[in-house]
Amino acid sequence: MTAPRRRIPNWLPQLLGYSVSAGCLIWVLHGYPLDELGPTLRALDYRWVLLAVIADLAVYVVHGWRWTTLLEPVAKVGLWRTVQAVYIGLFANEVLPLRTGEVIRCYLLAHWNDLRLSLSFASAAVERIIDGIWIVLAFLITAMFVKGIPRDLLILVQGLAVLLLVGVCLLVWVVMHKSHAHAVLRESRWSATIRHIVEGLHLMGNPRTMVLTSLISLLYLALQMFSVFALMRAYGLDLSFWVAAGVLTIVRLSTVVPNAPGNLGLINLACVMALGLFEVEKTDAKTFSIILFASLTLPLLIGGAIATALTGVNIGDLRDRARARLGVNETHGPVP
Repeated sequence: MTAPRRRIPNWLPQLLGYSVSAGCLIWVLHGYPLDELGPTLRALDYRWVLLAVIADLAVYVVHGWRWTTLLEPVAKVGLWRTVQAVYIGLFANEVLPLRTGEVIRCYLLAHWNDLRLSLSFASAAVERIIDGIWIVLAFLITAMFVKGIPRDLLILVQGLAVLLLVGVCLLVWVVMHKSHAHAVLRESRWSATIRHIVEGLHLMGNPRTMVLTSLISLLYLALQMFSVFALMRAYGLDLSFWVAAGVLTIVRLSTVVPNAPGNLGLINLACVMALGLFEVEKTDAKTFSIILFASLTLPLLIGGAIATALTGVNIGDLRDRARARLGVNETHGPVP
């Protein structure tokens, strides 16, 4: 008799994520002069802070535009609904652990536009591959100008580059050999679902759509870089746009692993380590990491809360519906 497989307890990944974030936050705040934070925040140039916030909010409008563009060969989805799904997903990432918002946004887009959830996830995966390519290229440019980048980070980027290469090769193969892909997957118990993914990838993978989506992705990344640059100006750090791009790249790579809501702690540690590569004093780097987290998180919380409230359903219910849709064919009432 075969022994039943042990499942990983649901609380274990959350505990690990919170533990990592807590450890990072303790490291960042250790020895930090908290009494100086108030005067520092009052001394910020809030014109630059406002520009940073506007740029960061625009990032997610561009994200919605990119998603609609990517799905255009498959289905016509409304820009507003797509942007709303993006904001709700990001809001969920800020208040729920382990990047639950990625599942929620894909579920909402599929639900609102009568799409298969598998297709929604496939489009999100293509987005991540394109983002990864741009991030790796940005990191390589940064590495040309910065000496002393940690070896562990270099290994992480090399591993990410290999995974991206595999993903790109698989995507190209599916696009170029759709009938072969169907034949390979014919006997799989997931064949029906995967067949829809293959069909969707084949349609999304036409050259015009991929080129346009990649260019929009570059704008998506550039706006994030500008947001970091504007916050540096607001704090008085005399650093170039390319340094801001390097800091953002390292922060993005360091926060790939799902952790506590909003990447709290981990994003601070990554920011401090990244600024250290550019010879920023540690206390200034810690202060900037707090400013970065607050400036990018608070507006997103407000915008995401509004987008969620417009559905008439709270974020916990949306999470449960998304999980149910993933697990079994369980029906729920429509989301307004």
